[in-house]
Amino acid sequence: MLALIGFSTIVVFLLLIITKRLSVITALVTIPVVFAFIAGFNYSQIGTMALAGIKQVAPTGILLMFAVLYFSVMLDAGLFDPVIAFIVRSVKGDPLKVIVGTALLTMIVHLDGDGTATFMIVLSAFLPIYKRLGINRLILAGIVALSVGPMHLVPWSGTSVRAMSTLNTDAVHLFNPNIPAMIGGVCWVLFVAYIFGKRERKRLGIISFNYHHKENFTDDQHALRRPKLVIVNAVLTVSLIFILLKGVVPAPVLFVVASIIALMINYSKLPDQQKVMKAHGSNIFMVSGMIFAAGVYSGILTESKMIASMATWLVNLIPQQHASFIPAITAVFSMPASILFTPDAYYYGVVPVLSHTCTQLGVDPLEIGRASLLGQMTVGFPLSPLTASTFLLIGLAEVELGEHQRFIFKWAWGTTIVMTIIALLTGSIHI
Repeated sequence: MLALIGFSTIVVFLLLIITKRLSVITALVTIPVVFAFIAGFNYSQIGTMALAGIKQVAPTGILLMFAVLYFSVMLDAGLFDPVIAFIVRSVKGDPLKVIVGTALLTMIVHLDGDGTATFMIVLSAFLPIYKRLGINRLILAGIVALSVGPMHLVPWSGTSVRAMSTLNTDAVHLFNPNIPAMIGGVCWVLFVAYIFGKRERKRLGIISFNYHHKENFTDDQHALRRPKLVIVNAVLTVSLIFILLKGVVPAPVLFVVASIIALMINYSKLPDQQKVMKAHGSNIFMVSGMIFAAGVYSGILTESKMIASMATWLVNLIPQQHASFIPAITAVFSMPASILFTPDAYYYGVVPVLSHTCTQLGVDPLEIGRASLLGQMTVGFPLSPLTASTFLLIGLAEVELGEHQRFIFKWAWGTTIVMTIIALLTGSIHI
């Protein structure tokens, strides 16, 4: 009975958010509460289960909140401006250099894990160049989409945070084993950029022209820039990432401290600090609020034993000798799954069932998280019609969604396949 109610909870949740009858944050709270009442639990039990879930995701919510703040400060202060200026100067009028430069800049800027900010920064810098040289704008949208994919595995991206909160784990156990696969994905994307660049160079030739990136800044952006602190900010960011990967300090604490230090160093005056926090406050609230709402969802499904019951039902369907293939199969189909599932639907609806099934079959459940991150709403999110940032990307690049998907889908799936192979070779996932 619990298994049936659990599957019903997930199906109704998926239908309501896919059809946009409810917002994700509303569905995450109301749907499990309603079905918990149907299962016979009283309000006190439901409250206890929901609180248990909130406590589990609290560190992840704090991590995401302050990670977004930290990298927002770095972007506002202009940490990446010298890199942007260097790349723009270096590409000159060579389509090959322009396209490879687009990939490199996208990867660097996307260290913050925010697709929206990345798309706005990169396309504002490169769209005029593509237009001036006559480079196919599908390549601009496609290369930017490919380049954010492997970088979106960073543990502070919204997708990784969802995976960590669902599996109740941390960056050391979920992200670190995927680093070789992530590097492989980066190399694949640069290879694809080179292929596209060679084609466009052959078609267009090399055209000399002058272009100044700073002309694209608004007055407010100029006012927040701190060019004299670039080296200080770079050292702080490299140190932050190094400590994060070492795992010597809990990631939420690390980002709380680092974001406050970054804010004080770059914006010592209170009005400037308030301006930065107000500018990014709504985004910070939405993403962190979503995590706590997800805590209610996962807490009720887990504490009520619905997930365990669903996993037991699936265990009876999967032969023991084939259980080890689940992570690899999950990885291979993770990118196309982005077209069907929102990150919330997948990581809060599908991953818990798969991971609990693996647990009962003797397979490490964390492998489901690592496998999913090789494509589902990482490589796949810039092609998915279920994410708003996809429409920002194609809108800024001035291309149609269908054209964009047809042009870049096979190359994006190629990224996931390459990363899956490396993940299997390095032991991040197993067969």
